Amino acid sequence: MRKKQKHQKNNRYPQRNAAISRGDKTTMSMRQHRPDYTLAVICLLLLAVGLVVVYAISPGLAAQAPQLGEGHFIQRQLLAIVLAIVTFVVVSKVRLDFWFRMTPALIVATVVALLATQFIGGDGVNAARWIHIGGLSFQSVELLKFSLVIWLASFLATRLKDGEINNPHATLKPVGIVLALSGVFVAVLQSDLGSMGVVAAIVGVMLFLAGLSLRWFALGIVAVLMVGSLLIAVSPYRQERVATFLNPQSDCLAEGYQSCQALIAIGSGGMFGKGIDRSAQAYGYLPEAANDSIFAVYAEMFGFVGVAVLMLLFVLLFSRLYRIVERAPTVKMQLMAAGVLAWLSTQAFINIMAMVGLFPLKGITLPFISYGGTSIVFVTAGVALLFNISRYTRYNPRSIDVHESQRKAYNEKSRGAYEDTRQRRGHRRPHYAYSIRRS
Repeated sequence: MRKKQKHQKNNRYPQRNAAISRGDKTTMSMRQHRPDYTLAVICLLLLAVGLVVVYAISPGLAAQAPQLGEGHFIQRQLLAIVLAIVTFVVVSKVRLDFWFRMTPALIVATVVALLATQFIGGDGVNAARWIHIGGLSFQSVELLKFSLVIWLASFLATRLKDGEINNPHATLKPVGIVLALSGVFVAVLQSDLGSMGVVAAIVGVMLFLAGLSLRWFALGIVAVLMVGSLLIAVSPYRQERVATFLNPQSDCLAEGYQSCQALIAIGSGGMFGKGIDRSAQAYGYLPEAANDSIFAVYAEMFGFVGVAVLMLLFVLLFSRLYRIVERAPTVKMQLMAAGVLAWLSTQAFINIMAMVGLFPLKGITLPFISYGGTSIVFVTAGVALLFNISRYTRYNPRSIDVHESQRKAYNEKSRGAYEDTRQRRGHRRPHYAYSIRRS
């Protein structure tokens, strides 16, 4: 009978015990609390802004492709947002341990997608960056960013636990191989140096947060800059982009055309903008108005005030993400959150700075705003990972220290009052009091 009762007592929480027996201790052993719903609201607002902009410029986009119709672009964008919301709900509900266990499958899927992009992707004119299946397209580099964050968080956490974070063979060599292969596929074969910069930023931030020594970190930065300079030197069109960046007004009818048109769009917006349906640049004047150049079109329609509001939304988004990085309860979660933050912030920085002429033009989208389903879905999935982590974040350590000190002081004061009362009533002091006094 006693053995049966003991067995029942040990199996009071069968799901938790089963999870621990499988090794899923990361989230099952931590207490959940209210997630960061402010983060979800900010993402919805950014998605709504992107939907409004795409809706406003749909007539201009349709004028360049009459066979598609005006409703084509807004329907595709709306479908992408619906898929993104579904992805957000699913990713935020699935335990984080699942994603770490799925790392091998994600790596295989990423390699297959990168290879498929080279064999069946592209349009025969531009570099192969998309896989076209029917009326849908898939950009493999977005899957690479998502998989890289998850794999690198698990890998660096293990190396940090083993004390080998600065071991060249155990840590730096595998990371260097992954970064080099990513550069071959993304920067060389896909000719997408902007996305490769985002990948390098993800790796650099996560290595820095993991505690990589400044010596190795500096050597890595030098190596990345040297490789980037080499890729620019061997590519004539990249040299032209750098020259255009240094002096965009020198040839506004040829190489500097997009930069000049972007500056014209931003400048013509003025303080309050031309209006939601009065964009002239969307009618073929500004290349990639719905994708890479959507920030310039937004500035044209909503002006300086609208740009300030959009910047405020991005600042709020990144501040919420940084807060989750600070308060993540485990090393894996903290590294994962830092990777997503580096991903989104670097991508937004490159896109916006290129439009205002402070960075060379890169074919990179503005998170949540630009037209394109793959980018929207994977960016939302990345934020959903941090929304999931926000269920387990710790309170401010300083607040905990103050709370603990106040609690201890209160307990000491209460115990002292209790001892004084016992002495006045003639009771003997407890044995532990005599031992503390003698010590």
